[in-house]
Amino acid sequence: MPVELVSDAKGMDEFIRLPWSVYRDNRKWVPPLVSEMQFVLGPKNPFFRHAEAAYFLARAKGRPIGRVAAIIDRNHINFHNEQAGFFGFFECIPDADAAGELMNAAGNWLRERQIEVMRGPMNPSTNDECGFLLEGYDSPPMIMMPYTPPYYLEYMDRCGLTKSKDLFAYLSVIRDVAAAGRLEKLAAGVRTRVPGLTVRPANMKQFRRELDMVKDIYNSAWSRNWGFVPMTDDEIESMADRLKPLIDPELLIMAEVDGMPAAFFMAVPDYNQVLCRVNGKLGPVGILKFLWYSRKIGDIRVLTMGVKEQYRKKGIEGLLYLESFRAAIRKGYKRAEMSWILEDNILMQRGCELMGGRLYKKYRIYEKRL
Repeated sequence: MPVELVSDAKGMDEFIRLPWSVYRDNRKWVPPLVSEMQFVLGPKNPFFRHAEAAYFLARAKGRPIGRVAAIIDRNHINFHNEQAGFFGFFECIPDADAAGELMNAAGNWLRERQIEVMRGPMNPSTNDECGFLLEGYDSPPMIMMPYTPPYYLEYMDRCGLTKSKDLFAYLSVIRDVAAAGRLEKLAAGVRTRVPGLTVRPANMKQFRRELDMVKDIYNSAWSRNWGFVPMTDDEIESMADRLKPLIDPELLIMAEVDGMPAAFFMAVPDYNQVLCRVNGKLGPVGILKFLWYSRKIGDIRVLTMGVKEQYRKKGIEGLLYLESFRAAIRKGYKRAEMSWILEDNILMQRGCELMGGRLYKKYRIYEKRL
């Protein structure tokens, strides 16, 4: 079965549009914006200032039936002192042979560049979508989370990949959490324990200042997490520019102690409830649909939270949740997904359960020695 390296614009367009064939009859899948995929996979993505990738397509009778990317992130290699590379953006119709040829192509490309371990899927890194869906096929994904068919898990096993790490997603009913008084109990007394603490919604008129705070906290708070690689200034600014139109400032909560950055909390409306209706395009009709259905979003996703080490286990996390959930109730949001959480991050899992979270989806990262 021919597997070809994508080398021109036509091949890249086929690479981007292949999922529409894979998920043609699956109503849970949410089509990504084609323009967003063009950016993520293209040279303007600041990730590729320290990384490189090769994109492969499998064909049958000239028609694309599968795809995969092989990725080398030099920042990961340097930060973890590990000759690890990645595969990502894997999609394939039900065809085990095609899947095998694609994974062989990615593995060979990485091996030729002295990579010792292949891990994934990363699309293209842990700062983006990652993992194959393991449990929770009965509902669509929330924004910036993947949805994949169950047979991908079988194909990874057949290709000799084994589990590297599982990721969890929790779902809570916001009003139930508020009614139970959990957050008030958790946040009670935090200002006594942390003198000089102020908690406020983001000021979008001073977005660059807020972004500097997030940069300061994020790379400090997440530095010990599995798979973490510090985001460069360009990457953080690029992600902020892409997320800014989606941000509700009342769901971006900033915490300072004596005017210095201490913590932040970011939840975003689940725009997948809109994207599922525009089929990857934002032409004139798509924009009208986007504006109309944006007013009907009922869920939020807790995207990230960071607390500097000296302020952990003092209740600041609960105070951040309290302020964001109060805002969510005012705005009519009903549910909150908290994702993703590492399977061995017991402290965060207990925090999600305290927020009334129910474990409802799992995702799996695989790896293989090359």
